[in-house]
Amino acid sequence: MGSLLYLECTSGISGDMCAAALLDVGASEEAVRRALDSLAVEGFTVEISRVVKSGLDVCDFSVVLDEAHENHDHDMAYLHGAGEEGARSHGEDHPHGHGHDHPHGHAHGHSCDHGHDHSHAHFHGRDHAHSHSHEHRGLAEIEALIDGAAMTDGARAIAKNIFGIVADAEARAHGVPREAVHFHEVGAVDSIADIVAIAVAVDDLAPDGVAVTDLPCGRGTVRCQHGLIPVPAPATAFIAEACGLPLTPVAADGELVTPTGAAVAGALRTQDALPERFAITRIGMGAGKRAYDTPGILRAMLIEPLA
Repeated sequence: MGSLLYLECTSGISGDMCAAALLDVGASEEAVRRALDSLAVEGFTVEISRVVKSGLDVCDFSVVLDEAHENHDHDMAYLHGAGEEGARSHGEDHPHGHGHDHPHGHAHGHSCDHGHDHSHAHFHGRDHAHSHSHEHRGLAEIEALIDGAAMTDGARAIAKNIFGIVADAEARAHGVPREAVHFHEVGAVDSIADIVAIAVAVDDLAPDGVAVTDLPCGRGTVRCQHGLIPVPAPATAFIAEACGLPLTPVAADGELVTPTGAAVAGALRTQDALPERFAITRIGMGAGKRAYDTPGILRAMLIEPLA
């Protein structure tokens, strides 16, 4: 066997963490930006930078939304049951929270979107001071956007697979067919950017396989429009079940594995254990944006199995 991509998810996995780690391990930023620039989606730019996380120099991938699409993420207090105003009072150092890759999937006839990926479900049914059209995109519309993007067929297939896994989980959570699941415009913008970036990056790296070991399962609750839901969020749990992702409970409050992160792990993983012996050829680290009781880093390594 040739090289393996190892996603070390000790601190969890989300879309932006994964995109950053893959770029840091050597994926072509040019190819990623070309694909993102070609998307027929308005309202966002992407910033790729270096940040210090747990004292380490790591890559940061941020989808920056314009005012009309701003996701108004709030900090941990909001995510763990405090009111929205209480959360705002704590300050927002990172306006696009750790794992801002939130599909906000919902089904017609159901108003609780499961929010996920750390900005959590306060779009449907909430009145914000600003106004913008609350468009929705179904899976067919998102796949059409992917089809129209400047990316290889391999990357296109990866992106569609990841979105399909999320859509299936949301459909199951809501008890509707997958075709009835629509992604809210606000959440879909960063979801599309994260997933396309990941798909292009993995395709560019072209590993012979992807190893994902146990995913950490945090504890506590996250807020949905109708109240609190337990961690892992329903879509994340359904993805873990459908993809056979192994989970390990950890003593950390927060959603360490987001639905998009779980879908990425499920779509890419070819094995859940490392070779007995291996050499590391490249290392990349991607930053999360939440101050959980973990380092908040996803490490990606290219490794060569040794005899």
